[in-house]
Amino acid sequence: MAGMVYLVGAGPGDYKLISVKAWEYIQIADTIVYDRLADDRLLRHARKDVEMIYVGKASSQHTMRQEDINQLLVDKAKEGKTVVRLKGGDPFVFGRGGEEALLLVENNLPFEIVPGITSAISVPAYAGIPVTHRAVATSFAVITGHEDPTKGKSNMRWDKLSTGVDTLVFLMGVENLPHITSQLIKNGRPAETPAAVIRWGTKPEQRVLVTTVGTAAEDVAKQGLKPPAIFIVGDVVNLREKLAWFDNRPLFGKNILVTRAREQASVLTNKLEALGANCIEAPAIKIALPDSYEAIDSAIANIASYHWLIFTSANGVDHFFARLDEKGLDSRVLSNAKIAAIGVSTANQLRTYGIKADLIPAEFRAEGIIEILEDKIDKGMKILIPRAKEAREILPEKLREMGAIVDVAPVYQTVIGEVDSELLIQKLQDGEIDLVTFTSSSTVTNLLSVLSENGKNLLSKTKTACIGPITAKTCIDYGIEPTIVAEDYTITGLVKSIEELVK
Repeated sequence: MAGMVYLVGAGPGDYKLISVKAWEYIQIADTIVYDRLADDRLLRHARKDVEMIYVGKASSQHTMRQEDINQLLVDKAKEGKTVVRLKGGDPFVFGRGGEEALLLVENNLPFEIVPGITSAISVPAYAGIPVTHRAVATSFAVITGHEDPTKGKSNMRWDKLSTGVDTLVFLMGVENLPHITSQLIKNGRPAETPAAVIRWGTKPEQRVLVTTVGTAAEDVAKQGLKPPAIFIVGDVVNLREKLAWFDNRPLFGKNILVTRAREQASVLTNKLEALGANCIEAPAIKIALPDSYEAIDSAIANIASYHWLIFTSANGVDHFFARLDEKGLDSRVLSNAKIAAIGVSTANQLRTYGIKADLIPAEFRAEGIIEILEDKIDKGMKILIPRAKEAREILPEKLREMGAIVDVAPVYQTVIGEVDSELLIQKLQDGEIDLVTFTSSSTVTNLLSVLSENGKNLLSKTKTACIGPITAKTCIDYGIEPTIVAEDYTITGLVKSIEELVK
């Protein structure tokens, strides 16, 4: 049977502007054919066994000819594959989706078009420039900026375009700016007409140059602006002065390294990106199963004997209840015990299993729970701590000093994550990372391991932010002085501290 081809618009660059339908098709695809404008974070959610084929095009550099891309889609569909052709912007707005679809029609192959948000309207919007505005612009046109100025006859109706439309949006036109602007002026558009060049629009790397039609080519050359960029012409450009929002956010333009495990990085990344940061995820740790379940299985078998269960992390909660479920049990077996949670996130995760923590210390670390338990622990009480394999011993040691019988049961472990160490080292050496975030001692230790002998030196030259004093102490022990230590030992507290640093 023939497969199915989805011609999918990935939007202008901000990966969150993808449509729900596009997102669903990415997750079911057998083959994804993508270009350079498709964000890597979209591809992460494809199936693990998906076939990825890169056909990206940069200015004057084509990985694959369009004709070959068209044929590739046909060939994959004939193999019975579900194919997603992931394209920047919209497939039918200078995306050559029509050419791809026509060849599929010729071969009697089924296809579907999934529109994407075109850069023609979204990029100006992120720059604070509406393409239409009452009393300023009642029409706009989207024009290719790629037409070869040396060809004999132009398909452009410059005499109509130049003065017949209020707002002109040229896509991929940076390299042809001298030709475009000269034609506009020649055909009646005043040289003093406001204009803007927007590079990497909707992404944290966005850069906006406000200029005029007469000076645009010269200004772009002086600024060294390169593709991908759009060129917008019209009085609406003046509205940017009041409507700029995307690049006015407190962390805009800051490159921040997130070292948290990939499964959890999204929370921190989302909060930082909401403030304008460009987050580079380098998961220094990966959450893995413990080497042995012997200790936790023994504890579960005797769960009714425990007076207290102490959870030190949300990961510990999830992995404990996963093992409980594996044994055919649920939260009802905890009815004899009181529950303590270190941190709000740990307590919130317990709630998802129907458990409300009896104790949450004001200070979100082991010392806090030791202090609050001092008058609640009697000699001989049994306490279970399901936690990571690698963790500080201060909590069980202090509880034993109080006379408690403490069982520590590893329910997960942290190992070194998958990080492109060469690329990361290069970015740090080139000063392309403004801040490194650490959310646990293991993120510090593992990142230094990834960076090998260069680690201490590279991190000493870069600002660092730690989620709390324990993580900060680990940095200091390695000879790295933290720039930021959050007073509130949570992701929200860490982000707030980072925001305050740049005010």
